[in-house]
Amino acid sequence: MNKSLNETSEIYDVIGIGIGPFNLGLAALLDPVSDVKALFLEKKASFNWHPGMLIEGTTLQVPFFADLVSMADVRSDYSFLRYLEAHNRLYHFYFLEKFHIPRKEYNHYCQWVSSQLANCQYEMDVQSVTAYRLDSGEEVYQVKSLNGISQKEETLLTRHIVVGIGSVPSVPQAFQHELGKSIFHTADYLSNKDMIKEAGSIAVIGSGQSAAEVFLDVAKEQEQYDFSLQWFTRAKGFFPMEYSKLGLEYFSPDYTAFFYGLPQEKKDQLLKQQDLLYKGISAETIADIYDHLYERSIGGEYADVVLQPMTEITGVKNDGGTWELQGYHQLQEEEIRSKADLVILGTGYKMAFPSFLSPMKEWIRWDDLGRYKVTEDYRVEMLTAHTNRIFVQNGDLHTHGVGTPDLGLGAHRNAMIINAIIGREVYSVHSRNVYQNFGQKTGSNNTNQGKKGSYAVSK
Repeated sequence: MNKSLNETSEIYDVIGIGIGPFNLGLAALLDPVSDVKALFLEKKASFNWHPGMLIEGTTLQVPFFADLVSMADVRSDYSFLRYLEAHNRLYHFYFLEKFHIPRKEYNHYCQWVSSQLANCQYEMDVQSVTAYRLDSGEEVYQVKSLNGISQKEETLLTRHIVVGIGSVPSVPQAFQHELGKSIFHTADYLSNKDMIKEAGSIAVIGSGQSAAEVFLDVAKEQEQYDFSLQWFTRAKGFFPMEYSKLGLEYFSPDYTAFFYGLPQEKKDQLLKQQDLLYKGISAETIADIYDHLYERSIGGEYADVVLQPMTEITGVKNDGGTWELQGYHQLQEEEIRSKADLVILGTGYKMAFPSFLSPMKEWIRWDDLGRYKVTEDYRVEMLTAHTNRIFVQNGDLHTHGVGTPDLGLGAHRNAMIINAIIGREVYSVHSRNVYQNFGQKTGSNNTNQGKKGSYAVSK
């Protein structure tokens, strides 16, 4: 036992690992809470949200209210409206008359928040998290991190951990050993976009929003660079994401609570039926694609474009400097072969177990499919009984449902995490936010019957 560490080290109440929008929102909501000592660590040099997909003209798929803090505290100094005020953009935004803000502006807003928070440290690559007992007998977590500036290992102590590393690109097995300059994920699109200038043929694979945005951006370059363009998806079609008003209520704390209470078998079944709630394409993007193809076809001069749904690409091989794609049509059950010089994978993202938690792996409760068991207030269940907690951000789709990756529920989840850490209600969590009942009706639909609570942030 390292006595010097016990005697001299500062003990944080919570350390967040990874600074994406969710942990950045947690840092912002904790900033005015004077009785919590918090620190957030990120291995990158600065905040930059999906830089490979900051395509010109793309917007968030949620309203600007889904900023880092507003859905928990509209009076926060870190709201999007405060950002607009600070940058003299309130009237510009007022005249814009849009709820969905440019993705580029959301990233700049987050960078503005990050620059003001002393509890966020960058270039800190967390290596391990282990349980640690102080000389006093108190149990804490020991966090070892490599400082990217000094290149020295630093050791920190904390009572609680919040894992917010986000998801990683999901690459089909057929492509995992072929990734490079001519096959890459949409996460790396902008840094590789110049490759389209040299390609004679390009294939986009995937069915979600990222695949659609990349397809449209590439299609806009087609007339100038004269390449053929294909878009393959195993989905039944290029369908829009559910965006009706009652459909949006599935991204509410009420639906999350309903979903959490279901048996795990029912949850897994339900998630398979809800792809278009969170995996489809926005109707606006579909319209933009159609409008582009329509304009390109004026006078019978159709662009060299193929949109091929119901088709799964199962293999790829190098054929003299180009790629041969192998697949089949799911309904006709016929083999499909095609060639492309450049392949862009819009195949989504997946959760990955962070290597820094490996020392804790045997302490964590896992379900039958090797996923975290997560409590309703986002704690990872542990095999040992102690008060130290590990919380997870955006790693609970299987327990909390389709709203897990949604930016609009980030502040609500952070309010629950903060209340759980402190043991009192710092941010009010309302229980009635929608008009419909997801389960058996238990009370009035009056949305004003939610728990009133009190705003109790310590200044």
